[in-house]
Amino acid sequence: MNSTGAVPDLKRARALALGIGAVALAACLAGAMADYAQFLHSYLLAFLLWAGVALGCCALVMLHHLTGGEWGYVIRRLLESGMRTIPFLAVFILPVLVSLPTLYVWARPEVMAADEILQAKSAYLNQPFFLARTAFYFLVWMTLAWFLSKWSGMQDTSDDPAWSRKLRALSAPGILLYALTVTFASVDWAMSLEPHFFSTIYGVMFMIGQALSAMAFVLLVSGFLNRQGPLARMTTKPRLNDLGNLMLAFVMLWAYISFSQFLIVWSGNLPEEITWYTHRLKGGWAVVALLLVVFHFAVPFLLLLVRDVKRRARRLQVLCGLLLAMRLLDLFWVVTPTHGTEGLHVHWMDAAAPVGLGGVWVAIFLWQLQKRPLLPAQDPELKEILQHERSSAPA
Repeated sequence: MNSTGAVPDLKRARALALGIGAVALAACLAGAMADYAQFLHSYLLAFLLWAGVALGCCALVMLHHLTGGEWGYVIRRLLESGMRTIPFLAVFILPVLVSLPTLYVWARPEVMAADEILQAKSAYLNQPFFLARTAFYFLVWMTLAWFLSKWSGMQDTSDDPAWSRKLRALSAPGILLYALTVTFASVDWAMSLEPHFFSTIYGVMFMIGQALSAMAFVLLVSGFLNRQGPLARMTTKPRLNDLGNLMLAFVMLWAYISFSQFLIVWSGNLPEEITWYTHRLKGGWAVVALLLVVFHFAVPFLLLLVRDVKRRARRLQVLCGLLLAMRLLDLFWVVTPTHGTEGLHVHWMDAAAPVGLGGVWVAIFLWQLQKRPLLPAQDPELKEILQHERSSAPA
């Protein structure tokens, strides 16, 4: 690794990720010939997971530009690499968009004609408007990612503080646009799988999940990159502690929002809402819910209270791997019961699709990661941090 912090050659890792992804996707395509509906549900599960990582990266980049702090420089270029995969997500979602009636009951005219509740929602739940909204979401996300990436790249060639001001000025409205678009996207892509259900905090739950997914992924990757060079010097125990504290906040927020939705819906006991939970608390699904309570909240919460866990990269890596697996399990609990099977049903494509799409996505991420130095060395705030560290270092 050179002095500018450029990433070491990742061609072998990219080839491995792409190979694994291609094999898994090929298996899923073969499975689609036997059960196309199952393929689409599994593929949607995979898409929601990796789209959540990419969008969470974009949100965390804007959060760091707004708030500052040393923690962001350890993972900022990894977050930007994840953010730059968003245009590829527009390609990944095409199998969903061309098969709406197979996934979504509201897209079937015979179902819509026989359901008064769906007819009342038809102005929103119709295929042309769904496609137009999806195009708008990606237009907003790609625009934000493009400017955030371009102006961050300009900092590598100039120490003009104007670039930092531009990034901060864009991030303020960008966070609001992200919140609005992700809220509607989560309603469209996930909540409308059961169109009678409605929750006003559903989008918030997805946003927190995306931030947590992005944090877990980039910290997992950074553990393999921070063993040498400038990134290793930046990855100090206090900064790891800050990143662990931020992850703890997201874990607590996810638990709070999830429990709040459950409490409100359960106490309201309305048939069109309570059914969403009764489907997920019987026939084996209660075991999945219990696993989420224990391993998505309780275990990470207790471990992240321990300072020694947050300040050791390897231990934090293991915890990040657990959280990323739990994010997949959470989305599985949200998406799969809508498939109409009785009781808990796990299909092999529910594992193969996330691995397949994830392998391709990781290969694209690593390709983007190689394009820039690991640290934005010309960022004015980072320059001050590095100068202070050099001046305070023992002779």
